Amino acid sequence: MSTLKTVEVHSRLGSDFLIETRIRDHLVRVDQGRAGGGEDRGPSPLEYQLVALAGCIGSIARIVAHQRRLALRGLDIHVAGQLDPAVLLGKHRDSRAGFHGFTVTVTVDADLTQAEKEDFLHEVDRRCPISDNLLSATPVELVVH
Repeated sequence: MSTLKTVEVHSRLGSDFLIETRIRDHLVRVDQGRAGGGEDRGPSPLEYQLVALAGCIGSIARIVAHQRRLALRGLDIHVAGQLDPAVLLGKHRDSRAGFHGFTVTVTVDADLTQAEKEDFLHEVDRRCPISDNLLSATPVELVVH
């Protein structure tokens, strides 16, 4: 049995929509677009979720390619998600607030057949923690100080 690893961040919301997070030597900003009341100083949380999924698919693809000794030149990853914004705006409660589904379209730049590309991407998806969290119910515990 392996040991669980804790991954954590600490973020700070100020007087407007800007949220800043320090991760190692990086400053990550989350904001809303101007149409949503923000100053567009960073992607929205929804956009970051899509970035996280694309980034995880790409990272795990590199690991799997290395382990299989595949000459993976690159991937083009497009992620789209559908949601009802009226729920997060508090306009109604008869739908879920989160994404209703995701479509991940991946173009694989490698000398593989279509069947080999599909097998490769299924293995990548199976091992992707972000995809796993989106597919499986993961408890979220809120602690208020």
